[in-house]
Amino acid sequence: MQQAINVAKFGGTSVANYDAIKNCASIVINKQNTRVVVVSAAAGVTNELVLLANTALRTEQITEVVEKIRVIEFSILNSLKDPSEVEDKLFSLLEELDTIARHEELNFRDDLKDELMSMGERMSSLLVAAILREMDCPAINFDVRKILRTDSKFTQAAPDIQAIRLLAGQLLRPEIDGAVVVTQGFVGADEQGRTTTLGRGGSDFTAALLAEALGADTCEIWTDVIGVYTTDPRITDKARPLPELSFEEAAEMATFGAKVLHPATMEPALRQNINVFVGSSKEPEKGGTWIKQSCEHEPPFRALTRRREQVLVTVKTPKMMYAQGFLERVFKIIAKNKLSVDLVTTSEIAVSFTLDNPANSISERINKETLTELSTICEVNVEEGLDVVTVVGNNMHSSAGVSSKVFAAISDFNLRMICFGANVHNLSFVVSDKDSADVVRVLHQALFE
Repeated sequence: MQQAINVAKFGGTSVANYDAIKNCASIVINKQNTRVVVVSAAAGVTNELVLLANTALRTEQITEVVEKIRVIEFSILNSLKDPSEVEDKLFSLLEELDTIARHEELNFRDDLKDELMSMGERMSSLLVAAILREMDCPAINFDVRKILRTDSKFTQAAPDIQAIRLLAGQLLRPEIDGAVVVTQGFVGADEQGRTTTLGRGGSDFTAALLAEALGADTCEIWTDVIGVYTTDPRITDKARPLPELSFEEAAEMATFGAKVLHPATMEPALRQNINVFVGSSKEPEKGGTWIKQSCEHEPPFRALTRRREQVLVTVKTPKMMYAQGFLERVFKIIAKNKLSVDLVTTSEIAVSFTLDNPANSISERINKETLTELSTICEVNVEEGLDVVTVVGNNMHSSAGVSSKVFAAISDFNLRMICFGANVHNLSFVVSDKDSADVVRVLHQALFE
């Protein structure tokens, strides 16, 4: 009978320093069927790499940033009982990082950015494997680029599910019988072997993709919070961890702003019915949240999320009245620019929709190009400074009193747009970013306290 397999992912704060990694190693050792460990870059490293990749820096500034990264990695290395075992490999990774950081085309080439951005995870996996061996757990450091095949869309690559399954069967499965395999999250490679990345937060996605490829039973996401909460605990201290969530609820929460989960993580889990666990590596004894196909209890209200930095776009043309094809032309332009629209409402002569718009992001740049193109076929109005607040639950469209309870609670706030009815799991509305935290607090009190 084939052994049950668990894939465990540890985030940046979980691998931030030697003591934090020892906590993670204990979690791995205490669960024998954990055969694959996926790690993020140590806390702080990714931010420094982003700075190097996207900012024109002077030579001495580059030296300073690389030194900050070196200090983080070496504080872990120097805490090892036998640093010499991995010292040379860490040196060569830091040299590689330094070389790419000084490449004159770095800020303009996405392939070089991905090469640079992969370095944090590559150093992390080297050190985590060394600490597991130090604690008498047979462990190897495995380069995920051998198996995590993607397309060539650098900085936001899409995985090739079939290729990953095939390569994992050939190269990864034989390794997990004799050792715990420690590998990198967020990183992949295209067919030519060039390094790609899955986008910020892609380590969860990596863990789910590898769990799917190996036919794993469970996938654990270890982070710095005790599971998924009813809402962001930073907004209200009354937020509490949820014992369980369905895949659909979790996908809604991830899409609409729950930072604990990466939106794409649910897809592989759902395809293979892999139960996902979210817990705190600092306090594993406190349990966490299980995300599964169906839950014993499916309440109308499960959680609240807030998605920040949204723009509301309204496109309008008198010609739209009784006109065919206008919507098609609008959404063709959006699709061509590969933008993801979250919420949509329509009237006889106008369509409003929301777009993600984080400052200084790729999407902010593409949004501007898209809006310029839209203005050639219609009148375009753009509103910024908005957030989307979403109530996540079950059968919300068919449960009596659900919407009235929500709207009664927030009657003092101006709702710029409402989306309800298209999905049984959510009710979303657009509010001013100045009001959004208060909206969440008031709703949490009305629905969960």
